[in-house]
Amino acid sequence: MCGRYVSATPPDQLARYFGAELMVEPPEEGDDKQAANYNVAPTQGVYTVYEAEGIRRLDTFHWGLVPFWAKDPKIGSKMINARAETIHEKNSYKRPFAKKRCIIPADGFYEWKKVEGQKRKQPMYLTTIDGSPFAFAGLWEVWEDQNSLDDAGEPLELYSVTIITGEPNDKVAPVHDRMPVMLPPDTWDAWLDRNNHDLNALQGFLVPAPAELIRLHPVSTKVNNVGNNGPSLIEDAGPVTDE
Repeated sequence: MCGRYVSATPPDQLARYFGAELMVEPPEEGDDKQAANYNVAPTQGVYTVYEAEGIRRLDTFHWGLVPFWAKDPKIGSKMINARAETIHEKNSYKRPFAKKRCIIPADGFYEWKKVEGQKRKQPMYLTTIDGSPFAFAGLWEVWEDQNSLDDAGEPLELYSVTIITGEPNDKVAPVHDRMPVMLPPDTWDAWLDRNNHDLNALQGFLVPAPAELIRLHPVSTKVNNVGNNGPSLIEDAGPVTDE
């Protein structure tokens, strides 16, 4: 699964990288650290690239997909990841897979590795070799809160996302048995196109990223606490011990 990741690149830079219209406030001039989050967790707002009215956009969505039919948005906390193998058949995911696909940018992500002889797992940080953002494959949905109305008397809307996970590559397999699906740039147009209904071809994108594109190193167990944040979380910390 993917339950924690890093989002440190400013949104205006992400918008340029993904060729998207920026829908959030850009950082103030000289403030490169605005909105940097080194410990992104479920139920938080996360940057999302999606298509609306034929325009590619970057906005902030709720992490934890809330199906349109849900009675309570809290269900989203159980839907932070969607398995690539079954998104075409699960009630929660087959509708957004057909027409609401997205990309969740990430500078890197964390996984926890079992260490022989140690009770505590070793947190690992995984990122790209060249420093470019990952493009996690995702799905998005809109949920209407019928009990809360806006100034126009319309139900308030919650935009939410889930990250698609699949089989690990050879680099990730020793750490975890799942990994986020990472989309290469030549698939972005087809993946985001809401008029593209070739689900078999889209399913073909959901494969492990090449192992040679990823590097990883151990990091401090401070990342285990979602209240901890900052660039020190991704520094190489050496192996964990039970001492």
